[in-house]
Amino acid sequence: MVAQTLLTLAGAGLAALPVLREMGRQPMGPRARRNAPGSFVKLDDGLTHADWLGAASGPVAVCVHGLTTPSVVWLALARELGRLGFRVLVYDLYGRGYSDRPRGLQTPALFCRQLRGLMNHFELHEDVTLVGHSMGGAIAAAFAAEEDHRLRRLVLSAPAGMGHELGTLARWAPEWPLIGDWAFHMGFPRLHAQGCEAERALDSAIEDIADLQLAELAYRGYVRSVLSSLRGTLRHPMEQAHRQIARRRLPVAAIWGAEDRVIPIRAMGTLAQWNRDVRHEVIEGAGHSLPYTHPRAMADAFVRTWTGPVI
Repeated sequence: MVAQTLLTLAGAGLAALPVLREMGRQPMGPRARRNAPGSFVKLDDGLTHADWLGAASGPVAVCVHGLTTPSVVWLALARELGRLGFRVLVYDLYGRGYSDRPRGLQTPALFCRQLRGLMNHFELHEDVTLVGHSMGGAIAAAFAAEEDHRLRRLVLSAPAGMGHELGTLARWAPEWPLIGDWAFHMGFPRLHAQGCEAERALDSAIEDIADLQLAELAYRGYVRSVLSSLRGTLRHPMEQAHRQIARRRLPVAAIWGAEDRVIPIRAMGTLAQWNRDVRHEVIEGAGHSLPYTHPRAMADAFVRTWTGPVI
């Protein structure tokens, strides 16, 4: 009887570990946001942090970041696009950066609602270049399939939705409620920290990029949001959206890293099957972190794949 009680208590303690870890993290609120750049927009699903970068006037590019990173990953590319004359709007997806952490499944519909609300707030109703990196590429494609009339073109950087390699935990945990949640909350912080530390070896155009990404782990709701996005967005191929974009004849450019291990280069062939009009650029020597490891090469590809005057 005593042994059974001890086992029950031990099991309860193990089950509570993710909750205790989460409660020890800082909430995303006024204190965390006091030094945030840019502005905050109140949308239907929560507060969204946004910032305007680049040129003071000119055509608009809206940038959507990926699964684990905040909008700071766009800083270097925004400088390059500003040099080309673009006004650049960057923002934090729900669960990342300074934006709110709403509960519920993080689906393309949720993220498209966030993007739509943000664009409405800034009165961006037409002629926008939408740029999406990694999971942001899947979100941008979902949005473009619904609202191509608002866009001048779509630019995808190592886009998700055609297969990815995020490791065993990210592949297994989303498929198993409860036990998958527990395993992800316990294992992901260590794996993410290891990945961020590996970033220190990269030639990054953003100073302290590893520390900026590591800082996400300090905030409540971040780990939950990453798992929720794996379940709600990255489990699903984006074939339907891309075929819809092809039917609408929206200009699309896709930029790939030749050494990308997260979104392997073979995804380029899949996208080409779904939309034969996509203009592809491959950056030699680049991995998955294109926006801050190869911002100048991305900007050059941005110009080469343009179908009309940049300005």
